[in-house]
Amino acid sequence: MQNESQHAHHGHRSEPGGLVMNENLDQLPSDCSAISEDIQIDINAGAEFATPFPGSIFAFDQQQLNVPPCSRVTVNFHNTDSVRHQWMLHGLPRYLYPGGMFHLEANGGETVSGGFIVPSDNRTYLVHCDLPQHMEKGMKAQLTVGKGSGDLWSVPGVSAHLRNEDYLSDGAVGWIAAAVLLGAVAAGLLFRFYSSGSSKPS
Repeated sequence: MQNESQHAHHGHRSEPGGLVMNENLDQLPSDCSAISEDIQIDINAGAEFATPFPGSIFAFDQQQLNVPPCSRVTVNFHNTDSVRHQWMLHGLPRYLYPGGMFHLEANGGETVSGGFIVPSDNRTYLVHCDLPQHMEKGMKAQLTVGKGSGDLWSVPGVSAHLRNEDYLSDGAVGWIAAAVLLGAVAAGLLFRFYSSGSSKPS
């Protein structure tokens, strides 16, 4: 019985379509005297939303979300792929959200919904899919409360990458091809020079 009570306290809920973890719809953060506004957000996740971002395989259909301080946010998370995806928010107060996290997970083709209440401070929170390589392949976003605390790095369509991508631009490929060709010509000339020099009698 104790395990069931703890399970309910942390807001963990299994659904046919997935999982909701650390849901909180009524406990206010200590710096909020009341809920300022109820916000509904519809998020789609899947490979089809990665098209605008070269080098990405997965993406959310929204990479930048803005909500007022002390708002109660309900997220309806729609997975349009055949594989699982997650919508995980980090950095919430740990006294309300274990690990500082709110988490939705939707099986392929399914929808799950859950909610949380944000604190009053101006802050930018990381949102991503925690499944292996999904964030690295483009499934990353940010949620800004109030004025936010600045853009996070490497959010598709929002901020620059922390490092350059592994793929090369068309211009770089041309320069590399020219350098290889010149190197081959130089090597051929050197080979002819040394070959002709070594064939002369001493």
